[in-house]
Amino acid sequence: MSEVKSILLTGVGGQGVLTASEILSDALIDEGYDVKKAEVHGMSQRGGSVNSHLRYGEKVYSPLIEEGSADLIFSFEVLETIRFSKFLKENGKLVVNNMKIIPNSVYFSDVKYPKNPDKILKEVFKDNIYLFDAFKIAKDIGNAKFANVVMLGAISKIMGISDRSMEKAIENRVPPKTIEGNLKAFRQGKELV
Repeated sequence: MSEVKSILLTGVGGQGVLTASEILSDALIDEGYDVKKAEVHGMSQRGGSVNSHLRYGEKVYSPLIEEGSADLIFSFEVLETIRFSKFLKENGKLVVNNMKIIPNSVYFSDVKYPKNPDKILKEVFKDNIYLFDAFKIAKDIGNAKFANVVMLGAISKIMGISDRSMEKAIENRVPPKTIEGNLKAFRQGKELV
């Protein structure tokens, strides 16, 4: 594959965006791709916006994704999806956790959180969006922190990454006592797509 693909991961601090980015990068490297990524932590420890630009292909020279050029947006929170949707190229895909995290700015100002952001996304992106509740699925498995790996299961199926590469990357990046739960979350995520 000589074409470079671009994936923008976005969410809120504490959702595992950066861990998901590391796992995805490791799996793509295992698949033989050159991978470059760059992260923006922002106010991640205070529930602020976090995003990771990830590009892969035969040879990648820069990790940064320009507006209108992402093949895929992998989002952990619906408002962050709306905020970063300008990066998606025409007919690009979105994989979105249908979770709403109200930012502090909404509580302390006249700014309002949009009503039904999930419906807005469905109307705008129609068949190019996969929207599901990864948090609930992870909680049902036994640990809400597995939500990012549920989403990795879905995205790996869309991207055609082998289970072997993904499972190896998960095993190398998560705490040993959580490997079994994370692998179960990964498999559940694959069934969503």
